[in-house]
Amino acid sequence: MPTYRIHRFSKLTGLTPHVIRAWEKRYDLVSPSRGKNRYRQYTDEDVRFFRYLKREVDKGFSIGTLAELGREELIKRSNVSSIETIQIEAPTEQLVQELTSAIQHYEQNIFERKLNGALAVIPFEEALQRFLFPLLERVGDLWHEGVISVAQEHYVSNLIKQKVSSAMNQLRVVEQGPVIVVSCPESEMHDIGAQSVAYMCAARGCRTSYLGHRMPIDGLKKYCAGLSPSLMLFSLTLVSSEEEAERLARMLSEQLRSTSHVGVGGKGAVAYESIFEKEKLSVFRSLKDLEIRLLTLTH
Repeated sequence: MPTYRIHRFSKLTGLTPHVIRAWEKRYDLVSPSRGKNRYRQYTDEDVRFFRYLKREVDKGFSIGTLAELGREELIKRSNVSSIETIQIEAPTEQLVQELTSAIQHYEQNIFERKLNGALAVIPFEEALQRFLFPLLERVGDLWHEGVISVAQEHYVSNLIKQKVSSAMNQLRVVEQGPVIVVSCPESEMHDIGAQSVAYMCAARGCRTSYLGHRMPIDGLKKYCAGLSPSLMLFSLTLVSSEEEAERLARMLSEQLRSTSHVGVGGKGAVAYESIFEKEKLSVFRSLKDLEIRLLTLTH
């Protein structure tokens, strides 16, 4: 999982380094790991928790009163609060426009500098929702309109896939927790959405198996029969027709619902939502919808 030194953690939570150290020392609310240089290292989970504490303090509660409840109870309350009040932050529109412009004008150095700069100050899960997915959607639309070439679209997609892979490699191995399998059906060629969902599941404490794209249904069925996952997730970016949606929905329902609850997401799933729901498949319209489900599974 990505980690942050205290000054970046301060920016992400809206709390000063002095307050963060005080809450850590006086109330034992967080125990950050230490790097080789002995600097404190905070996780995305710490970011979410301290943001919750700040919201409660801003409402008028004292940190001392909150600390008396204990870290475990506060973590439970912060998770309940996340489910009840979860809001999608608006995409960083100006950044998306600047990145798109850089791609259109072949300004690779500007594109990578702006992308890396944004990723340096925003937790990765937030970055996925606030500008990485909006950017991918914008670039995909420009390719379909003939404004940019397929090579430019592939450059952006593959660079973002590298970022997701790098973030996944930093996650700790989860020993316990709900088992989730993430994949794409055999007809699906684009897997960046599935890869991002796998990252999100693993970061939320799920034992996640990411199987990639173009996965044969027979092999997937055998794999899931052995694992007995709590949830199986499919990314559907392109579904060509209503008939194709019906075929996919029927196949996933008949072949896999006996081994696991099945959910689908992506543009293709949302476009034919009623067809998938008719086959008793859950349709996740956004990452936030999925996040709510994950919170109910892990807490």
